Amino acid sequence: MNILVWIIFGAIAGWIASILMGKNKQMGAIANIVVGIIGAFLGGYIMEYFGAEGVTGFNLQSLFVAIVGAVVLLFILGLLFGRRRR
Repeated sequence: MNILVWIIFGAIAGWIASILMGKNKQMGAIANIVVGIIGAFLGGYIMEYFGAEGVTGFNLQSLFVAIVGAVVLLFILGLLFGRRRR
C-alpha cells in the first residue's frame, strides 16, 4: 500500500510542477510520477538544509515540499538538456 501512495503522491506533485514550469504538454503520466517522487526526495533535502521539515507523510505540507523539489528538478533538467537557441 505504501508504494501506491508514493505513486499517487508523485503523480500529483509531478503534474503540478510540470504545469508550473510549462512542460505539461511534453510530459506523460510516467514522467510526472518519476519527477514527483524524485522531487519529493530533493525537496526534502532542500527543506532540511534550511531547517524546515521535509516530507512527513501524505499531507499538504509534504505535497508543497514535493512540488518545490519537482520544480527545482525540472529547472535543472531544463538547464542541462534544454534546447539551445542560436
